[in-house]
Amino acid sequence: MDSITNAGAGFQSKPRAPAAEDRTTTAAIAVICAFAAIGPLATNIFLPSLPAIATDLHVSSALATSAISVYLAVFALGQLIVGPLSDRFGRRIPMLAGLFIFVIGTIWCTFAADLPTMLAGRTIQATGACTGMVLSRAIARDLFDGQALARAMAFITIATAAAPGFSPLLGSAFDYFLGWRAEFAFVAIFAIGALLAYVTLIGETNWSAKNSINPRAVAGSYLGLIRDARFLAPARTAGLTMAGLFAIFSAAPRVLLEHYGFAPVTLGLMFASVVVLVFVSSMLAPRLSASVGPYRATLTGLGFNVTGAVALLVAALVAKNSFPAFILSAAIFLFGVGIVSPLASATALSPFADKAGIAAALFGFAQMAGAACGAMLAAAVSSDPALGLAIVLVMASPLAMIFHRRDGRHSGAKA
Repeated sequence: MDSITNAGAGFQSKPRAPAAEDRTTTAAIAVICAFAAIGPLATNIFLPSLPAIATDLHVSSALATSAISVYLAVFALGQLIVGPLSDRFGRRIPMLAGLFIFVIGTIWCTFAADLPTMLAGRTIQATGACTGMVLSRAIARDLFDGQALARAMAFITIATAAAPGFSPLLGSAFDYFLGWRAEFAFVAIFAIGALLAYVTLIGETNWSAKNSINPRAVAGSYLGLIRDARFLAPARTAGLTMAGLFAIFSAAPRVLLEHYGFAPVTLGLMFASVVVLVFVSSMLAPRLSASVGPYRATLTGLGFNVTGAVALLVAALVAKNSFPAFILSAAIFLFGVGIVSPLASATALSPFADKAGIAAALFGFAQMAGAACGAMLAAAVSSDPALGLAIVLVMASPLAMIFHRRDGRHSGAKA
């Protein structure tokens, strides 16, 4: 296919018929999406079990959510190390090592008997999980360009929404029949399956890996990206968007389980419905971008984010007991996330094919740093989880739109 670059050996061994190329591309995207899903899967599968985990570990449910914040913080920082390594040694070695570390950390969590042990396991788990997020985007950049890259990023966005969307439903089933420890066992099995698929179907894609891993050179590369508006603008947008998204992921279980009294399985079904929203908007994103340009398409998504954020704040202040108002406001915000996320990813990575690993790492750091801040702020700014969530969304979403519009004016973007 014209959209696939000659990056990976498995994609350039011999000419293929169009149908064979389509199957190869589909298989590659499926494996890339599995990598992207591993981190969010490990974050959200145990959300319905937070009360049970808190009871077993003898802590409060609010304190048990620190397992989310610690994971996200380590996840964010770890990406800054993985990216340069993948640009120097290729994608294969960091991927294999990272997923092995992830499996060890997941097994550790399975047998945790207290909160410090759980947090230690989550730290190890996040250290390995960050490779999947960084390298899913780096491999996509190795293999695709242009609108094909935007389409691949849309599928990655769907995967990163499907994992936290469906995993609470799956987790509630594990919690009911086998207990919360079985959730971590499943995550380990999923990671092993993704690793085997990678070795079988993709393999190395960065054959020209030669970038230096000298700390000064790496720091210089990161500093260069931060100074480059082509990268900084979409990365900042993505970070602010993720702050809102993970504020929802961390606060919504408390709102739905404690405030509205839903059962864990109902919580799982509601999270699964998130996937439908993000699927529709993520599939719309590349078409919208091709029609009106990435700047205006992203601005449209941010408009949904701001609308949902303001509506959620009004619902939290005025209609505290209205579940329809809460869920509709969150749905509007999530629809916007599905548009913004793939477009921001493609825009940030497209100009940097020669250092896709470092660019993907810094982009992922911006996302996960925003996610960690959003999750922590949602719990800290108010004892009312719905109000705390609304405040975070109202802080992050308008700010993202203001920066996006300002960056667009400075760059002369008209489409």
